[in-house]
Amino acid sequence: MFMLRNVSKYLFGDSSKESIIDVPQGQLFLVRPLSVKGYSELIFKDSTTSIRRTGQQYQYQLNVQRVYEEGEEELLAEEQGEDAEIEALTADRDEKTFLLDEELQFRTEIRDTGEKVFAWRDLSGDEGDLWEFVCDHSTPASTVETFELIALQCQFERKYRKPHEQATNGELEEFRASESTIPDAGSVITTPLASPSIDRDGSKVLAWSAHDNMARKTAVTATPKGKEAVALAAPGPSAVIVHPEARETLAESAAELWLFNLESGEFLLQDAGVTALVTDLGNWKYWLQIKGKNDWLGQAIIPDINPVFNFEYKSFIFNQYDEDGSAYSWLLKFKETEIMEMFQEGLMQALWEHLHEMKWGKATKTDQDYVLDAFNDLTMEDAPTIEEEDEDEYDESEDDSTAQQSEHYDSDESEDDVEVRDKDGNVNSQLAVGYKHDRSFVVRGSKIGVFKHTPDNHLQFTTNISKVATPKGKLFSPTKVMLHQEDQNMILQNADNPNSLYKMDLEYGKVVDEWKVHDDIPVKIFAPESKFAQMSGEQTFLGLSNNALFRVDPRLAGNKLVESEKQGYASNVDFSAAATTKQGYVAAASNKGSIRLFDRLGIRAKTEIPALGDPIIGVDVSADGRWILATTRTYLLLIDAEQKSGKNEGKLGFEKSFAKDSKPQPKRLALTPSHVAQFQHETKVPISFTPAHFNAGVDSDETTIITATGPFIISWSLKKVMAGRKDPYSIKRYSEEVKADNFKYGSDKNLIVALPNEVNMVAKRALQRPTRESIAGPGLRTPRKSGRLGRNEVVDSPY
Repeated sequence: MFMLRNVSKYLFGDSSKESIIDVPQGQLFLVRPLSVKGYSELIFKDSTTSIRRTGQQYQYQLNVQRVYEEGEEELLAEEQGEDAEIEALTADRDEKTFLLDEELQFRTEIRDTGEKVFAWRDLSGDEGDLWEFVCDHSTPASTVETFELIALQCQFERKYRKPHEQATNGELEEFRASESTIPDAGSVITTPLASPSIDRDGSKVLAWSAHDNMARKTAVTATPKGKEAVALAAPGPSAVIVHPEARETLAESAAELWLFNLESGEFLLQDAGVTALVTDLGNWKYWLQIKGKNDWLGQAIIPDINPVFNFEYKSFIFNQYDEDGSAYSWLLKFKETEIMEMFQEGLMQALWEHLHEMKWGKATKTDQDYVLDAFNDLTMEDAPTIEEEDEDEYDESEDDSTAQQSEHYDSDESEDDVEVRDKDGNVNSQLAVGYKHDRSFVVRGSKIGVFKHTPDNHLQFTTNISKVATPKGKLFSPTKVMLHQEDQNMILQNADNPNSLYKMDLEYGKVVDEWKVHDDIPVKIFAPESKFAQMSGEQTFLGLSNNALFRVDPRLAGNKLVESEKQGYASNVDFSAAATTKQGYVAAASNKGSIRLFDRLGIRAKTEIPALGDPIIGVDVSADGRWILATTRTYLLLIDAEQKSGKNEGKLGFEKSFAKDSKPQPKRLALTPSHVAQFQHETKVPISFTPAHFNAGVDSDETTIITATGPFIISWSLKKVMAGRKDPYSIKRYSEEVKADNFKYGSDKNLIVALPNEVNMVAKRALQRPTRESIAGPGLRTPRKSGRLGRNEVVDSPY
């Protein structure tokens, strides 16, 4: 042991290397001794394993990576076609990573046959499931022993947060797995990578891979002829007892029914012959029923079902919810395109009527096509090529994004610790990112924390505005904030006084003026005069009420609303969000789901983009006005505002109206239904996006979209979205709900994230492909019960 510890000291000592120790050759198996899914499955025929640093102190990973033989990767790509390249990027098929924690129960065994095996628990699998790495016969026994010792030392460091050199032999033995026997991998089932497999009697069995959002065909284990293809390996949704009485049937179609299995990561066939019914219950309520050999499910047709249609594979994927909030992802596969089209129109009619409370027939044919297109999996036509830099492999040592950044805004902290939770229960609620100066401002109750962006892309707390109060001294908690006039001022909204706005001088940290906008018109929303107006001394800005847009000019005597630049509507439009382009064009969205495009204030909109029906909670526009980004609770909508034909070809919808038979092309951005099911399985709360943003900069193009839901930050690549790629988004999970998020100005590489009690800057490279492991968040820190941090645990804090 003494000699081995000296060896491990040598290996640990070179901190410049990511990998501490490697075993260059072996095979990776997933062994399920108690599972009906099969005893053993060969995951990687040729692979290498290593123990790696993570960039976080006392945190290490066990990594297994697939190794291709010469020409094998290219051959697989040729066999599968171009989609294989996409799947290779989305699937977690070439690498498996595990946080080295005592819960893994990592152990080794050198058998009488000379076989050398590493084994550890599959934490996301069934009871008794194990990962086994069988070393190549050429691997020395000493390497196995050293590998095990280093694994023990890594677990010691993670648990006790101190160097392994301080561990005694007895303390290291604490991490040696009590169950030392490792079951033999035995006979195996090879993991399929290409075409559907054929069983012994020649029958073909299909599975639908979760890594392919639109249900591309992959393989599954063989099934005896004449039996059902697959049965559930995990508990499914509750059985339907009673369906509500239907007034009318809108669609009735035959299909196959598949259910996504969280454990296997595949859609599994449940019934090869079902009938899917869309029915009208009255009072703008609608029902989806699927029946076959069983009465499979009944689900109210609401936006949360997250419907996605893919005509290439004649498939429809959606979510179903149990009364306890559990989500399930189902897939219907139709035999004919015509059958699917009839079902799609019936279901989208039901959803549209539910949201609008008016009959589908009252919508124009153009508007109907717009709605149907938005829920199809389509590629943007005429999408410009957007250059996207290749990013280096992420190294967490370059970015302490998980470190807490001065969460307590009072100025009287003790020398030794920092309070991370306010005693009054306030949490971070809003984020304003500076354009002119490298500062971010975070609202927390009636306080505002000010954070500096450091040259090495970190946040540093600089000061605290501890009391936000009216000029008369009454404290209030801002419900909306906006930086103004070269980031020297901030405009604040007070929910108790909706007809006024407040000006804060950020140099002095106090409210210096109250602007009465109008006696009878409350200000619901405000936005900058143009996209980069806050970088200039521009004093005017936009204001919106429920049914009017107007300019606000603080220089006016009395009320600040400019009457000559007001556009009002007789009906209640219910405006909900607004954004401006570099030229000052305005996009105004509503809770009814429509978006109006203006080239200036005081006149009617040049274009009204039809409503899908879901309330829009946020809107952003690219600097040149080409792309509009709208956020609803469960999806984003990316809209191309450039006209493609007719006399106004090349003009934007802000400048000229679209022809009657033409509308902007929509692209609905949503999590795949299978990911929705996994997110809700982990968090037990429904999807609810924060307002999405493009990256912004005077001299930079929009390349990335950022939003969040629950504890997840989600980033979409515009290049991948416009190319119709199946892997357009990446995620990062935090331990708490993300309250607000945005890009650092002038960069698409750094994100600023406000959690309830933390503010972080994180590199975009830290976001990962959504896999079972990244969604579960195996590296999450254990929440502190004390609510206090030691001074040396607050990175870049001023204390």
